[in-house]
Amino acid sequence: MADSFESALRTAIQTRGLGLERLHARLAERGIQVSVASLSNWQRGRCRPERVSAVRALEEILEVPPESLTALLGPRRPRGRWAHNVPGALAYRDVSEVHASVDLLLGQIRNPVDGQLRWLSCDETVRVGAGRDERSVRTRAVFQARTDGVDRHVAVYHCEKEMLPDIRRASHCRLGQVRTDAAAGVTAVELLFERPLRRDETCMVDYEFGYSGGGPEATFYHRWFRHPMHMYLLHVHFEPDALPARCHRVWQPNTVTPPTDVRELPLSDWRAVHMAEADVRPGVHGIRWEWD
Repeated sequence: MADSFESALRTAIQTRGLGLERLHARLAERGIQVSVASLSNWQRGRCRPERVSAVRALEEILEVPPESLTALLGPRRPRGRWAHNVPGALAYRDVSEVHASVDLLLGQIRNPVDGQLRWLSCDETVRVGAGRDERSVRTRAVFQARTDGVDRHVAVYHCEKEMLPDIRRASHCRLGQVRTDAAAGVTAVELLFERPLRRDETCMVDYEFGYSGGGPEATFYHRWFRHPMHMYLLHVHFEPDALPARCHRVWQPNTVTPPTDVRELPLSDWRAVHMAEADVRPGVHGIRWEWD
């Protein structure tokens, strides 16, 4: 069974044997105007329909079970931007140098949940290989719904060395749409919850980006936070033959302000360094290290 709207729609169109021009005409006969370009974008996952009536008409024309397509749409896209209503929230341009790429990928996914989830906590583990390269980043996040019906989160990963991770895994959620910008080294992944949340309900997701071969050279890890959050914990683990000389906690309130070393961090006997921050302010938080 298809687990995404675009996949289910594409399969239904192929099974029914109708071209997009004919599908456009059949919808028009019912008084529903949908362009051929829109139908093409829907089945490719470039955008999603706003009108449920059009999707229900497609279910009838394509002779698929009622609600089989509409159930995959998720919550209706809200009018207005929720992020603007979150106190202290920043835009991507405030926390990322590749904000244009991020906005492009989120536009392709048609992210409907910006600002509808409150970050409660984020626990991340970064693994650095013997070749001083980043091997994986695993994130466990806990969210609280600000409104009824939110059923997904879009995770964004940026590699400054412009390498796209070939490992994308998730648990306590399902992987949905994936969009990448190789030139900017940005990956956006839709994480689909088990079911839509009720307002104030919490949800935990666990996801990982990684490299099956050698990863990019690693000298730091930064996390963008656009919204305030209760707790952030970051661990960086090193291999025995590749231990850094020094590690520092780094903070940057926005992209126009240079990053600041907050304090030096000790490397533990477990070949790891960590930072823990409560009442996290929006901005860029992370750890950098020096090899020699």
